[in-house]
Amino acid sequence: MQDFAMIIGGQKIAARQSFTVTNPSTGAAVGHAPNASQADLDAAVAAAKAAFPAWSATSDAERQGACEAVTAKLAEHAEELAQLITAEQGKPLNGLGSRFEMGGAQAWAGHTAGLSLPVKVLQDDEAGRVELHRKPLGVVGSITPWNWPVMIAIWHIMPALRTGNTIVIKPSPYTPLSTLRAVELMNEVLPHGVVNAVASDDALFNIGAAMAVHPDIRKIVFTGSCATGEKIMQSAAATMKRLTLEMGGNDAAIVLPDCDPKEIAEGLFWGAFINNGQTCAAMKRLYVHDSIHDAVCDALVDYARGVPMGDGLDENAALGPINNQKQFDTVSRLVADAATKGRVLLGGAPGEGLFYPVTIVADLPADAPLVVEEQFGPALPVLRYRDMEDAIAAANASENGLGGSVWSKDIEAAKAVASRLECGSVWINKHGAIQPNAPFGGVKRSGIGVEFGEEGLAEYTDIQTVLM
Repeated sequence: MQDFAMIIGGQKIAARQSFTVTNPSTGAAVGHAPNASQADLDAAVAAAKAAFPAWSATSDAERQGACEAVTAKLAEHAEELAQLITAEQGKPLNGLGSRFEMGGAQAWAGHTAGLSLPVKVLQDDEAGRVELHRKPLGVVGSITPWNWPVMIAIWHIMPALRTGNTIVIKPSPYTPLSTLRAVELMNEVLPHGVVNAVASDDALFNIGAAMAVHPDIRKIVFTGSCATGEKIMQSAAATMKRLTLEMGGNDAAIVLPDCDPKEIAEGLFWGAFINNGQTCAAMKRLYVHDSIHDAVCDALVDYARGVPMGDGLDENAALGPINNQKQFDTVSRLVADAATKGRVLLGGAPGEGLFYPVTIVADLPADAPLVVEEQFGPALPVLRYRDMEDAIAAANASENGLGGSVWSKDIEAAKAVASRLECGSVWINKHGAIQPNAPFGGVKRSGIGVEFGEEGLAEYTDIQTVLM
């Protein structure tokens, strides 16, 4: 079993204490992660701050080349990192699992490397010239979750690098190992101090909370729960940090009556159950017109029965366990309640260890906890509607607004419904298909700011206007 280290100033640094990371499929220990202290965080921030002047002074072409080198390094070690992700996160190697995650990480890294924010000329005439410049912020603090540990780390790190910032990243205590290793690999091709990584179990010292108030961190980028994001926003106010917060979602999908249930069953299933439902932009509520409701339920159940669940290291598994006991208990509570109020069509009872079977529940009331709360696991409520206005109102009756989808053979009709959904991203005839050139972020309590594309890149900069 390997001991992992913090990466500070380009060096592997052992913490005074460590904690054990376990495999959610088996409960076996995977490795020991460093349990950082305030002094360790201060050292990482100091290393990033010291590296910033030289890194921010590099040319746009130099930074692009460095980002391309990082992308190549990820590709070179993709299988190693995928194995590590599966061991600590639980998702299968195959299908939409760890190898898929590493493919996504490379795609985002490569696309971000090719982006730029050139000087924009706002005015150039006899009265004068006005230019808009984008300048790096300084030290960026990144706080990442346990569901996509390497890919989301890349979402945070690459735009910071590309715009001339330096970074300190803090991964989830459930999945720190793959992130620590990825940052170690990055430091083989980057100047020391540009990307640093610290970790903790958050029991004795909460690094994320300390990052939010640290005077030398100029921006926090966070992916995680609404409750934690709100605390970060409050704490960051004292130092006026820039913020990008991608928080929870309770995504609704609306199926129009012209759909063929068998044709859409596979897309609906993976829209809801990708990564075992442990995805912010996964489908969490499914609204189906009364005329095809039962047929959609039957098609979903039939498809779900054929999807194998098992240990992530089993090459045949398509779904793995829930990552941790806390999330397992949340899903168990919501499904147990739903079983008393609706009709369980599939699953409905906890499995062995942290394995929870795919669960589909129909005929729930609108105020059922499984409908109102974000389950973040393998349980999907299917809700019947008769009037489109009621379906849209129900879909929008959430404090969250991350993603949504509309399913129909009539694309124009689907677009008309999609335009009325209160969410940051909306898909037609698919769900959760994020991509690196499309800005992604939430409305309402699902967050502030966007990621991806030029719009996401700009969030790592300050604007300076030059008037001549």
